[in-house]
Amino acid sequence: MKLYEFAPTRSIRVRWTLQELGVEFESVPVNLMVGEHRRPEFLKINPAGKIPVLVDGDLVLTESVAIVTYLAEKYPHKGLIPTDLKQRAQVNRWLLFAATELEQPLWRISRHTALYPEDQRLPGDVLLASQEFRAMAEVLEKHMEDRQFVVGESVTVADFVVAYTLDWADEVQLLDGFPHLLEYMKRMYARRHAPLRIAQAFARIKA
Repeated sequence: MKLYEFAPTRSIRVRWTLQELGVEFESVPVNLMVGEHRRPEFLKINPAGKIPVLVDGDLVLTESVAIVTYLAEKYPHKGLIPTDLKQRAQVNRWLLFAATELEQPLWRISRHTALYPEDQRLPGDVLLASQEFRAMAEVLEKHMEDRQFVVGESVTVADFVVAYTLDWADEVQLLDGFPHLLEYMKRMYARRHAPLRIAQAFARIKA
């Protein structure tokens, strides 16, 4: 099993899942900062030129949420995805909530503050995206008031995806006023098999 990854990105979610599962895998770093994701050999693996990518035998899988779900289902005895249909539906609900309602505003902020050329950045969209994120974070804040985990009484892949997304939000100072989310995120990253946080991963690259 190979994981094509770049440390600070959503590949963190997949690495986290693999580490929690205790599964052996080969890490294949793809340095986005020097354009390795645009090299022909990588584009043969993922024509979209994005990471993470998981290669498991003849399976080549992209999209971090799809990958962590696949891994949890491949090793059901590890308990990272519920066997109960209703509980599994709740895991899917929060995976999609993180990927759409929380992550998309964060992407817009990243694009208009760092990724797009300066003359194409729209400061007004950063403000709108921040407001949209906070509105949806309030929904999750209320959900987490009396919970240790996003779904049920034990950790699932939904927690890895949500915790990473919250760390991303914390990087752009959007978790002020959400004490339950901050506490939950820090608790998740204190787990024995948790990966590096985004800032730590960037620091290692720059070191």
